[in-house]
Amino acid sequence: MDKRFEEMLLKYALEKDIAARQSIESQLWKEFGAVKAVFVMDLSGFSLLTQKYGIVHYLSMVRRMQLIAQPIIEKAGGQVVKLEADNCFAMFDAPQAAVQTAIALNQAFDEINVYTAEQFDIRVAIGIDYGDVLLIGGPDYFGDTVNTASKLGEDEARPGEILITERALLQIPSSAGFQYESVELEISGINIPAASIRY
Repeated sequence: MDKRFEEMLLKYALEKDIAARQSIESQLWKEFGAVKAVFVMDLSGFSLLTQKYGIVHYLSMVRRMQLIAQPIIEKAGGQVVKLEADNCFAMFDAPQAAVQTAIALNQAFDEINVYTAEQFDIRVAIGIDYGDVLLIGGPDYFGDTVNTASKLGEDEARPGEILITERALLQIPSSAGFQYESVELEISGINIPAASIRY
């Protein structure tokens, strides 16, 4: 984590004056904030595959997923923020590129799955949101947008599914031609208007 960011967080925590705290928060967003499309991909089937074939089997699938995903994301102009366990956290400047990449990844995994036994097939679930994020050295990112994309990708999306929030979808021109089905999701007691991308 960036040293200045850490110092400002501590200063915020110790500051008793509300206006001064708000000023620190504003400065944090000014220095470290950005508007991004947040992309969170989760490798499906962890519990079942690990119980059935063992952790080494599953970790080998995680590594294959990482080796395939990173170049596809980067070629599309995205940035892999971190690879954590069986998740891939990335960001794009615009939601359209995030959706196109999500489709390309699912297609790539479908293609390689033809050549592997079923227990080695890679299936992923992807969540996409768009909005303010704090970009911190490490690398890492934080914010409601990251939380929502994580919930969509890790908890709500089924294998092969791409879920995108309505606010992200509204940033994509209709000329992009994406087909989708609207869904209403509840995350931590909050209703999240979203869509499931058809491809």
